[in-house]
Amino acid sequence: MYRRPLQSASRAAIKATASRPAGGKVLLQEASGSFPRASAACRLARAPPSRLTAYRTLHIGTQLCNVKETRQHAEEEVGAFTKLIEAMGFTGTLKYNKWKIKIAALRMYTCCVERINYDDFFDKCSLPDTLNSWFLVAQLHVWMCLVRMRQEGREGKYMCRYIVHSMWEDVEQRSKIMGIDASHRKEGLKSMTETFYAAIFGYDEGILSDDGVLAAALWRNLFNCECDDPRQLELMVGYVRKQMQYIDALDGDDLILTGEVKWRPLVEENAQSILKVATPTYNDTGL
Repeated sequence: MYRRPLQSASRAAIKATASRPAGGKVLLQEASGSFPRASAACRLARAPPSRLTAYRTLHIGTQLCNVKETRQHAEEEVGAFTKLIEAMGFTGTLKYNKWKIKIAALRMYTCCVERINYDDFFDKCSLPDTLNSWFLVAQLHVWMCLVRMRQEGREGKYMCRYIVHSMWEDVEQRSKIMGIDASHRKEGLKSMTETFYAAIFGYDEGILSDDGVLAAALWRNLFNCECDDPRQLELMVGYVRKQMQYIDALDGDDLILTGEVKWRPLVEENAQSILKVATPTYNDTGL
């Protein structure tokens, strides 16, 4: 029921004019869990070093860059007044119409929840089929979109705000459909918010580090510190690496105007081949 498409959530996200505040304290206890358990996860993730290292070399080709090597968008020179109003939550002049960017952000979030085979993740990673497991898989793909769009300057950062806003609107609507009462829903959303921002911190560190650090981040955030099978960690490390390489190859302007992302499958025969994605088409209004 919680995986049912929600048109009402989409309409609410389009009409929204301000994103949900991202403030609040990140719950470090959730991110770290128990220090002995986290260190044990790192050792577990490094148990087959030759296999995990192979994944890193497998998905770093000669034509495509990984996140650390991706050419960053040139920083735009902005005045002190522009920095001030952006710090207050307002946005200055953007290269594209804000309404188009908001629609593209909603489409990109939709790709994170409608184009993912959750049953594969639940089966291959031994995750329970629950709303929380759905959220953990969805937030992993949302994070990958945020990493990609942050490379597109002010337009990309503006789009990130509405991707996250769309996610919280959707989560709230799904919890209502499941019949969760208001008090438990509020408590659950608070817990998910803390989990999300702690996961972003861990995933950012993992994608910029070696496979052991990324495996530890996945063990804490995706598996809830309950994965004892190194093959599952190996599978997810390879999935994140290849997915990030694939999404890095997409054109930034096309992503800002369309928000279209076609994810690669969790398991595929030739994981090293990254085919060039057909250029998306859109009309003169960006739709």
